Amino acid sequence: MTKPTQLQVEAIKDGTVIDHIPAHVGTKVLKLFAMHKSNERVTIGLNLPSSALGAKDILKIENVFINEEQASKLALYAPCATVNRIEDYRVVKKLELELPSAVKGVFACPNSNCITHGEPVESHFSVIEKKDSIRLKCKYCEKVYSREVVTEL
Repeated sequence: MTKPTQLQVEAIKDGTVIDHIPAHVGTKVLKLFAMHKSNERVTIGLNLPSSALGAKDILKIENVFINEEQASKLALYAPCATVNRIEDYRVVKKLELELPSAVKGVFACPNSNCITHGEPVESHFSVIEKKDSIRLKCKYCEKVYSREVVTEL
């Protein structure tokens, strides 16, 4: 039974639910997958209470299914997020998030002097994970940036 103060978010018939996104990161994930430009229904929960994170974001996207490559990009933003594929109102698959070894053409290099800004060259970063830190190294200018710096752009 639902408590009178508890709100329910409508279930989706088919699509993807991304849960346990760190608070304030949900809008970045929306932009990463261009969900804010989609004609599909997207339910967004921001700064929701979470026993594990303190606060979390959640996204429910109808009729859109995230593939393995997209899930690896998502891991850069929310390595502990859960991605559930929903079919006929049931979870039919859970995607495990794994950091990719490299990311191409997703983020711009923060170095304004990098060749990726003045030439028709796709950005390319190596992903470096050390303890609780994720860093990205540009293939061209060889500068290393924290994940937060690269994903802010």
